[in-house]
This record gives sequence, structure tokens and C-alpha cells, in this order.
Amino acid sequence: MKTMFITGSSSGIGKETAKLFQAKGWNVVATMRNPQAEEELIKLKNVKVLQCDVTDQNSIKTAVNESIKAFGNIDVLVNNAGYYILGPFEAATHEQIKRQIDTNLFGLIEVTKEMIPHFRKQKSGTIINLSSIAGIISIPLQTLYHATKWGVEGFSESLQFELRPFNIRVKIIEPGVIKTNFLGSSMTMLQDDKLTEYELYSQKVVKNIFKNGEKGSSPDGVAKTIYKAATDNNTKLRYPTGNSKEMVYIRKMLPLKVYTSLIRSAMEK
Repeated sequence: MKTMFITGSSSGIGKETAKLFQAKGWNVVATMRNPQAEEELIKLKNVKVLQCDVTDQNSIKTAVNESIKAFGNIDVLVNNAGYYILGPFEAATHEQIKRQIDTNLFGLIEVTKEMIPHFRKQKSGTIINLSSIAGIISIPLQTLYHATKWGVEGFSESLQFELRPFNIRVKIIEPGVIKTNFLGSSMTMLQDDKLTEYELYSQKVVKNIFKNGEKGSSPDGVAKTIYKAATDNNTKLRYPTGNSKEMVYIRKMLPLKVYTSLIRSAMEK
């Protein structure tokens, strides 16, 4: 049996992905920051729920070692852990900036670094990194989130060259707007009562972001895309998926000036 290791599996895309791989007959290592709160995945056969905080190197190392000890091998790594910061960049504290980058980008990099030696030793493996259409396009008030997802894109694209000689594939999943708790418990809203200058603008943009969020597609569609990337046996790098994925193609086709005008019209009305 093949084994998949996934971070951030307590809800949303992560949980749906863990359930799908298990249903397809895989061993699944479902990691999360607070496994003691998990009630559904612990009941599934061939699923091992482990604690893993991607901002803690010791936590990452322990989770990877325990997984290999339990199942003997890991075939697919899915870097899914992350959260969403929304609001004017100027309102972000140093701690908020650091936590966003540590979780969404540095955490993904550290988990990947810990897993590569295992993949190299077994001469195979697939690394699947959760980016977003936010790694290709940009909209207002997502400055920090865009910084992390654009970072994931560049990291993954470069890494594929280094790992291909070892039969290790790198894949990027780029979900559009998905109906998860991303706009709820997985979101941090930047606020600074002293920065009243942003208030009116932020109200307009946030209203439109939440409006678009209501049109999101289900996380199980992203899970199916992740499974396809894990099993399609090719070197394809990017997998856009979900509602709004057409924005990736629009961004590539339009001149920047036209694209910027389009986003302003949609977000600031």
C-alpha cells in the first residue's frame, strides 16, 4: 500500500484529501496542530493522526519519523497547512507578518526539506504543494497571503529541476475560491483603529471578497485534483482547480494595465 503524508488536515481541503486517499486504499498520515480534537479521521482504517506544527522543526521531524516507522515508507507529501490574512498591510503587526510567512511558506519549505532525504533514499516520491490562484494573480488586501503563495510557486518551480534526477516529482495545486472555513476560523483580519484612512476602501473590498467566497466550489473537488496529481505519473507542474481558476488564464492573457483595471473595477465598486 502507498502512503500519503498531509499537513493541515483538521478541516477543509486537508480533511477531504485525507478521506479521499483513504477511500482509494492508501495509508494516510493526517497531521494537524491539535490532533486531540480530531474525531472523524481517527476512526478510519489505515489513517494515522499525528501532531505536526509546521512552524516547529522538532514537531516536523517527529511526525515524519513516526510516519516512516508506522508505514515503512511515504510516497506522497501534501503540503496543505496554511491560513489567510486579510486587510491593509500597514495594519499588520510584526508578529502577524512573521506568523503568516512562517506558516504558509517557511513551514511548507521545512516539511519538504525533512521529507526529501526519504524520497531520495527510496528513489521516488511526489511533493504536492498547495498554492492558490493567489500565487498567480493579485487582489487588494491580500498582500501577505500573496507573498506566501507567490513564494510557494517560485520555490516549487525551481525545486522540480533539482529533484527530477532522483525520480521525485513536484506538483503545485492552485485552487480558486473554495467553500471552506478559510473566510472564517482560518482567517485573520488585520485591524488598526488608528488607521482610519483605510476604512472605507477596506469595507468595499472585503464585501466583494466575501461575496465571491459565497460562490466557491467544494473542497472535495480540490481533493480530487490532488489525488490526480499524485497518481497521474507525469511531470505536469501546475493544476488549477475550482471556481475562479479562469482568472489564472485571464491574468496571463491580458496586459497588466488592463488586468489591474479589471480587478479595481471588481473589488472597489
